[in-house]
Amino acid sequence: MSDPYLCPNCKTNKTRFNIIEQVPNAVKKDPDSGEVTEEFSMADLDPFHLPYKGPERKVQCGACGLIEDERNFIKRAEYERKQ
Repeated sequence: MSDPYLCPNCKTNKTRFNIIEQVPNAVKKDPDSGEVTEEFSMADLDPFHLPYKGPERKVQCGACGLIEDERNFIKRAEYERKQ
C-alpha cells in the first residue's frame, strides 16, 4: 500500500482514493428463502466450497469513482513514471 497510485480511468488523480479491504465470509444459503443456513471459517470449508482467491484489497478513485484491483492503480502509476 506504500506504492504510488494513478487512476487508470481518469488518469489525473494521484492523491484521493478509498482503500477497500476485502474480508470474505463463506456461507451456505437456502435456495428458496435466501437465508444463510450455515457459516464456515476459511479453515473448515466443506469439500464443494472453494476458498476465496481474490485480491485482499480494492481501490476506489476519489475523483471518478472507478473501483479496481489495487495492482491496476499501481501499474498505471509505474507506466506514467516511465514516460
